[in-house]
Amino acid sequence: MLRVASFNIQQGVALARALDVFNENAELRGVDVVLLQEMDAVGTEIMATALGMNWVYYPAREVNGRGLGNAVLSRWPITADEKLILPHHSLIGATQRIATAVTIRVGETPVRVYSLHLATPVQQSRAHRADQLMTVLRDAEQYRHVIVGGDFNSATLPRHVQRAGYSWPTREGPRTTRFARVDHIMYKGFALPDTGAAGTVTDNRRASDHLPVWARARMVEDAHVER
Repeated sequence: MLRVASFNIQQGVALARALDVFNENAELRGVDVVLLQEMDAVGTEIMATALGMNWVYYPAREVNGRGLGNAVLSRWPITADEKLILPHHSLIGATQRIATAVTIRVGETPVRVYSLHLATPVQQSRAHRADQLMTVLRDAEQYRHVIVGGDFNSATLPRHVQRAGYSWPTREGPRTTRFARVDHIMYKGFALPDTGAAGTVTDNRRASDHLPVWARARMVEDAHVER
């Protein structure tokens, strides 16, 4: 069973509090893969070292002289990584979004993992944000086992991923921000357990304006994936 967590740590500042969340929550302790958003390189290394994980980070934009972007942390070896540039620039500040893509090796099986942070509705149209997501899905077509997660800045855009054959274990649950449930984890080539497939950590120790989410699934070798 592979356990994945995703956490947008607001501008990667409150790292000590974020680590407390991982250390004190039973579902996050010992998690296999962590997807982080709004991080810089130094903060990512601090988190990965404290959790004993391998890591890859790519910046998307600069805020107050710091690069902020997405990271993937993994207990399994990372065999490849890529900064995936997503289409369309923001209407405010002309910034561009990215996904951090890595390939991890779980036993002898390669698994493609994406940590993404899509644009907000204020920054780009829904059609443009859907284009960003489809860019990730097109890249993922070549892989049998895939994990896509992060801050979608939408409660409904993950439907595009689900229609592409992915399971959506984090679909139901409390809002992960003040306004909506926007943080999600989705799987292709995995089967979900009958119960306890996903959850939300409702006490984030004031580490962020987001709540972390987690999900678990097992890899399958046949073409059928439970959704």
